Amino acid sequence: MKKQRHCFALDLIDDTELIAAYKKHHTKVWPEIISSIKAAGIIDLEIYLVANRLFMIMETGDNFSFESKEEMDKNNAKVQEWETLMWKYQKALPLAKPGEKWQLMDLIFKL
Repeated sequence: MKKQRHCFALDLIDDTELIAAYKKHHTKVWPEIISSIKAAGIIDLEIYLVANRLFMIMETGDNFSFESKEEMDKNNAKVQEWETLMWKYQKALPLAKPGEKWQLMDLIFKL
């Protein structure tokens, strides 16, 4: 199986209490969200935080596509509920188009 790695950035609202609450939510991500992630062909997913900037690394398998994941998420009420909750803490990057959250990053160096 060929694996691919995708990296994304997103900001949080710069508020200590909100950031703490966001981190707490991620200590117990809803099981329906974990199932949705895995069903989309995502093998591994990590989110890192520095100040109010989030960095996500997503490793996918051959059966993953962004379009398919987007369609699955649109039709999953629990995913929509989670995304609505998370948006209370998240803040789009300045370059984001309306409705966009996580921004796909370009690989510029690899050892």
